Amino acid sequence: MAVNDPFGPKSRALYERAVRVMPGGVNSPVRAFRAVGGNPPFLRRGAGSRVVDEDGNEYIDLVGSWGPLILGHAHPEILEAIERAGRDGTSFGAPTAGEVELAERIVEAVPSIESVRLVNSGTEATMSAIRLARGATGRDRVVKFEGCYHGHGDPFLIQAGSGAATFGHPSSPGVTAGTARDTLAAPYNDLGAVERLFAEDPEGIACVIVEPVAANMGVVLPERGFLEGLRDLCDRHDALLVFDEVITGFRLAYGGAQERFGVRPDLTTLGKVIGGGLPVGAYGGRRDLMRHLAPEGPVYQAGTLSGNPLAVAAGTTMLRLLREGDVYERLERLGRRLRDGIAAMLAASDRPLCYEGIGSLGCLYFRGGPIRSWDDAAGADTERFGRYHREMLRRGVSLAPSQFEAAFLSAVHTEEEVDAVVTACRASVEAAFGDER
Repeated sequence: MAVNDPFGPKSRALYERAVRVMPGGVNSPVRAFRAVGGNPPFLRRGAGSRVVDEDGNEYIDLVGSWGPLILGHAHPEILEAIERAGRDGTSFGAPTAGEVELAERIVEAVPSIESVRLVNSGTEATMSAIRLARGATGRDRVVKFEGCYHGHGDPFLIQAGSGAATFGHPSSPGVTAGTARDTLAAPYNDLGAVERLFAEDPEGIACVIVEPVAANMGVVLPERGFLEGLRDLCDRHDALLVFDEVITGFRLAYGGAQERFGVRPDLTTLGKVIGGGLPVGAYGGRRDLMRHLAPEGPVYQAGTLSGNPLAVAAGTTMLRLLREGDVYERLERLGRRLRDGIAAMLAASDRPLCYEGIGSLGCLYFRGGPIRSWDDAAGADTERFGRYHREMLRRGVSLAPSQFEAAFLSAVHTEEEVDAVVTACRASVEAAFGDER
């Protein structure tokens, strides 16, 4: 499905207007296409597995609003639920029956969650979970992993120093040195580094927060024993284990990555998937921990729009549909078909490439593999990925505009579309390498 011009005149004109009134012309930095070149296509509508831009170009969508659209764009039952809720009012700032039903579904689904608090985004969920962990333990320090993204809260915008036991340094202006001192960073999949952090400050670490599958440096799978080892370390040092399942929750299984891997955290964060793609998030865990939150306890967190009627109506419908159908079997089948197709392409090529994936998540890296940490991922050829990304757009496939993001399949993609993606991938890789041999 060829596209005439993915950077067409209407999108270019909109971008020129946008840069006059928004920083960089966007409301989230990666949308600006700085990492891949060109101006961003402005999207007009989506239906099922496809999106259409303002110039009328249609794409097979592998972004899926960055993951939550497991059932594709504009699912008719989700739209009907939003419309029905909207007719009764869009926001009350007061309790509604819909909040209770969505919370009940989350508690029923996610193994570690006995009690849950709805918020407005994944970032708000992770920020709140960290505050709760600190309040419940009486400790200040947080361990995170290089390359794992937990939203733009100050404690998470930290990059590691030289060595796993080094205090972090802010990776964004506006993050204070004090915040950085309380955030420790370790390489993903390096259990020994986490052990050394605990050894240096055995009673100062409140929690370890981790993406159980790291999906913000491409797709990096946990090595055997890594998640189990984190669980054991936290138990031994009376620290809390926090799973950031904003991406993996309800995608890798109905109960998320913790169901798939059989490791139960103390706290879990969730994102837009529980709102059917609308702005919403949640964090939850053991009931004794959640009782530290106001109004039951002293840890304060609030939000006027938390549990707003539109998001909870969409999310309740979404979770019902995920529970009722054969969604996960289909996602696994489609993901396997995509991995097998790309694996066959790589086997027939001597290009420095590798593909990492699990379930309906995947990432093609422009470097040899395997990829097990941020240092591995950071060695990818991002300039060549940019050329590949532009070629994929021209062939009618929409990918996230960064080497370090995942591609997402939905349950409404077809096998024919998956095969078309593999075909486009093969041609785009050759175009990205040009005539080099």
